[in-house]
Amino acid sequence: MYGLIFIFLFAIVSSLIFSLILRFTSVREVSIQYVVTAVSFIGIFGGGFLSGGKGKQKGWLIGGLTGVVYSLIIFLSQFLGYDRLFDFEQLIYHGCYILIAMMGGILGVNISTNNSRTSS
Repeated sequence: MYGLIFIFLFAIVSSLIFSLILRFTSVREVSIQYVVTAVSFIGIFGGGFLSGGKGKQKGWLIGGLTGVVYSLIIFLSQFLGYDRLFDFEQLIYHGCYILIAMMGGILGVNISTNNSRTSS
């Protein structure tokens, strides 16, 4: 749950920053497309990392579940709100989101267990 909260708060803050940049500068959406994608991957990784760190075991599973629940929430909001399914490109992105969240979960578990071993 902490990971999902982190992901959505990170998305809200980064969306606000990007919207302000787009509104008050001459930057176009096309020119920051890859930056937005990279920032979204960082947010998903951070959510998986936080989930794995809190779970302390099976980080790949906890991170993967964080990514799956995130993708499910996005899918449901898109389907129920806009009556659209994921297209092929979105399926690729969300598959990568799940993998990135898994990697974050693995790293989160390993760092949290290493810290608990050294402090004992």
